[in-house]
Amino acid sequence: MLDIKLIRTQPEAVKAAVHKRDMDLDDVVDQILDIDQKRRALSSRIDTMKAEQNAASKKIPQMKKEGGDVASLMARMKELSAQIKEEDAGLSALEEQQKDLLLCLPNLPDPDLLGGGKENNQPLRYYKEQPVFDFPAQNHVDLCESLGLIDYERGAKLAGNGSWIYRGMGSRLEWALLNFFISEHLNDGYELILPPHMLGYECGYVAGQFPKFKDEVYWIENPTSSDRKFMLPTAETALVNLHRGEILSPEDLPKKYIAYTPCYRREAGSYRSEERGMIRGHQFNKVEMVQYTTEEGSDAAFEELVGKAEKLVQKLGLHYRLSKLAAGDCSFSMARTYDIEVWIPSMGIYKEVSSASNARDYQARRGGVKYRGEDGKLHFAHTLNASGLATSRVLPAIVEQCQNADGSVTVPEVLRPYMGVDELRPVK
Repeated sequence: MLDIKLIRTQPEAVKAAVHKRDMDLDDVVDQILDIDQKRRALSSRIDTMKAEQNAASKKIPQMKKEGGDVASLMARMKELSAQIKEEDAGLSALEEQQKDLLLCLPNLPDPDLLGGGKENNQPLRYYKEQPVFDFPAQNHVDLCESLGLIDYERGAKLAGNGSWIYRGMGSRLEWALLNFFISEHLNDGYELILPPHMLGYECGYVAGQFPKFKDEVYWIENPTSSDRKFMLPTAETALVNLHRGEILSPEDLPKKYIAYTPCYRREAGSYRSEERGMIRGHQFNKVEMVQYTTEEGSDAAFEELVGKAEKLVQKLGLHYRLSKLAAGDCSFSMARTYDIEVWIPSMGIYKEVSSASNARDYQARRGGVKYRGEDGKLHFAHTLNASGLATSRVLPAIVEQCQNADGSVTVPEVLRPYMGVDELRPVK
């Protein structure tokens, strides 16, 4: 959520920043300002009436003690009480309207981001050269089937399109990736969290996913009560709620968390040919990193998260690129995002395996997460997140980039202690 003071003092700058996202919400900003003016005027009137009411409350006992007539003052008190009650109801309605409109506004992109959508994303750097094969290379779907790693047919039988089953060495490869990621993060001082997979509405609200994107998650309703929860789309949704409503000690910042969870995503529309296999699914595994920082430590934390995500892909020996997203391609709650994208040779394209993002104080403002600064005042914390990593695209990248002429796949060296083998070979 944006700071109403910022909108009040710099409305044109706010509008211009939103335009960089290819969104025109000028009318929303104008409505917010109109309501804000009415709300502040009404609040001032209520304060004046309450001050008169308090003064009268102190005066009445003294007048009674002196034998004075308090009838007219009592009548005024009754009149004030009714007016205040009516005006308070009006104020609450205005505040609710203003809040609803504020929730329509996305986070403002950092000033250095280009405007527009995906077409303006900027590749910043590449790691290694694109692999070149001197034999007819296979795609990851065929490789995973010939190696006995993935059972797509039975996955679809169990849960429909966009589902798969890890089998044998495929299960072990998936588990090796998750163990490798978690070990790396633990060595870097992150605390491991295993959060609930079913979350309450407030979690989606604080993360910035609700109310705008509430129809893009899987909802679960208890038939015997009014309890309603949603399946987490990413562990970030849980982690940025850990300190909801808390005042953090600056000595404890930054707080660094990782979580392993499956992620549950509703995927609208039909699947394109380039998204077959594991590239796009309703459920996939991911290790997520989240940091809570001070405003001053925010930029350094972002660079750390980007570097950590890159290091994981580098240790796997995969070719990738790092891209700085344009304002319109950043998610609703984020002020800046860098994507780490692995090369999928059979597709001839890069696919994102990690998004490192800085929400600045947008999520903390929704969740009431604060810290006391050196000035003694309370400030909203900054929250950041990065995938570290999502496996459903890392695994296809490994089997395609590390394939050999005989149909085998060389296991990345860092995964061999977890796998117990150096090579995956086709099954009979």
